[in-house]
Amino acid sequence: MKVIEVNKSHKKSAHKSSLVLDMIKGTLRSVNARVGAIILLLLIILCVGAPMFTNYSAVDMDLTSVFAVPGTEGHLLGTDDLGRDLWARVLYGGRYSLALGFITALLGTLVAIVIGSVAGYFGGIVENAIMRAMDVLSALPSILLCILVATVLGSGFFNTVMALTIGQIVPSIRMMRASILSERTKEYLEAARSINCSTPIVMFKHLLPNCISPMIVCLTMGIGDNIAMAASLSYIGLGVHPPTPEWGALLASAKPHILNHPYLIIIPGIFIALTVLGANLLGDGLRDAMDPKLRK
Repeated sequence: MKVIEVNKSHKKSAHKSSLVLDMIKGTLRSVNARVGAIILLLLIILCVGAPMFTNYSAVDMDLTSVFAVPGTEGHLLGTDDLGRDLWARVLYGGRYSLALGFITALLGTLVAIVIGSVAGYFGGIVENAIMRAMDVLSALPSILLCILVATVLGSGFFNTVMALTIGQIVPSIRMMRASILSERTKEYLEAARSINCSTPIVMFKHLLPNCISPMIVCLTMGIGDNIAMAASLSYIGLGVHPPTPEWGALLASAKPHILNHPYLIIIPGIFIALTVLGANLLGDGLRDAMDPKLRK
């Protein structure tokens, strides 16, 4: 009997590892995923290792080099209206923008997984209460909901995290609930209940692993969306404020000079676009790798 149980457990673990390997191989086979991962990795390396790629600080001013054209006076991307090096500000500002994107996407996905799982698994009054609350929140588009929350909480990094997280959870909760509803009547859950597995074990050990794939894709896509939305909030004065060199704040500070010095707004915009592109390409590759129909 012990030999049989060991063999069964070994086959089970081998099956799980083979599924993970298939997903990784499918992701690596996707051109979109490879390109997206390379873009994000390069941006992360540049921003995290900013001191290695620039000799300037993001806040040091040089009034003798105001509005230096890119490539002149030792400034790769030029300087702004206070003589601050734009390349340094873009790199150091990327730390804030990337942190906002990753943190809010992760928090929003975790909250959505918990609330969506509870709504989908228990149903009844619990589901109705949660989904009616989501109906109220979904009456506003995500960007308007973020603006409303940011207006109430005020500007700043942590308040922006809260605003973006709340703006993301509505569609993610609906997606998680739909995945749970499609799985909760399957036979393996009945088998788990028949051997007296507790509700948390049934939900998070047996049910959740089979519903998590769409949420991983949602997490990846949310990184790019949240970075763009954070830039939008900062652009209208509700996100991270200057002199913090967040990409949206760079766009906002460049508004008065857009006609005479367009590079001040074009360069941060390019970095935002590249980040969103990389996250979306990676999300497309993960979706293709995790969907059995698309793999075929």
